[in-house]
Amino acid sequence: MTILSLFKNSSKQNNTLIYGSDNFLNDYVVESISKEDRFNSFDKITIDCEVDGLDELIAVLTEASLFSSQRLITVKNPFFLTAKSPKKYESQVKQLLQIFQNSNNLDDVIIIEASYENIDRRKKISKVAVANFNVVETQIKQYELPSFIKSLIKLEGYQISQSALQMLLDRSDQVVDIALSNYVKLKNISDGNKLTEKLIDSNIDMSLAQNIFAILESAFGGKYSEAVKRLDDQLREGVYPVQLIAVFQNQIELLLMVKVLSKRGRSEMQIVKELGVHPYRVKLALKSRATAERLKQLLNQLIELEFKYKSGIYRDNSFIKLFVLGV
Repeated sequence: MTILSLFKNSSKQNNTLIYGSDNFLNDYVVESISKEDRFNSFDKITIDCEVDGLDELIAVLTEASLFSSQRLITVKNPFFLTAKSPKKYESQVKQLLQIFQNSNNLDDVIIIEASYENIDRRKKISKVAVANFNVVETQIKQYELPSFIKSLIKLEGYQISQSALQMLLDRSDQVVDIALSNYVKLKNISDGNKLTEKLIDSNIDMSLAQNIFAILESAFGGKYSEAVKRLDDQLREGVYPVQLIAVFQNQIELLLMVKVLSKRGRSEMQIVKELGVHPYRVKLALKSRATAERLKQLLNQLIELEFKYKSGIYRDNSFIKLFVLGV
């Protein structure tokens, strides 16, 4: 099995078009493909359309290799597949169109890495690429992330418990690129094939959102020294007060929405679906000690703090500490 087996619409065609907005994920997929045994004897060539230009791409695709019978050609930033492709490249796009129409007859294997949310499927060259390439959409929905990362870990010969996987995802803010980056870090430092909670806890920091939630929970529980210590840690790490305010607002808004929906009789899963957030965040929010009325007051305080900070009334970090002490 290869990494392409984790995505829908993958086929047995050699030439592959990979597209999706997650840059790190796309790079990971391309690198994984290039390391497959079947490409060991291939020349590896990468062309960045935005840096090298379309003329260079056409030259590479049409020239014969001097060193081996076959090449693996990776095409990055193929802007010609998007709606924003400048008209001045019409001539080059027509040449690429002809090459793609006959791509199955080439000895070389082409991988197009389009790190865009979408390609313009109305364009003729996009239609030809879709028809002649194995199309892999790397968009991972948030609810698909746990199963995707778990399947990837298993596919690559590693083991992880459900609790360790949850910790990894939580410390990655449930974001695909961050989770994948953290997984790569764990692979590089692991002595064996087991990715344990201890390994994750020692090497992957809590996310900003996690830290803010922990600060709020400590403050709501009256553990103010612990809350201020966590806050000081964030400030020492270079997090700006305006960032902290924004995340505080986001967390408190979520807590408030969960409280309101729960009071209206919504179940945990109904709240998850209605708010479109990860179930774990809703589960934590439901456990919060804060009342809806108190959360509304805190939101109003944060709006006022943000205005005063941006207008220059507050010039140091003490105001954010006072906010935490007053939670």
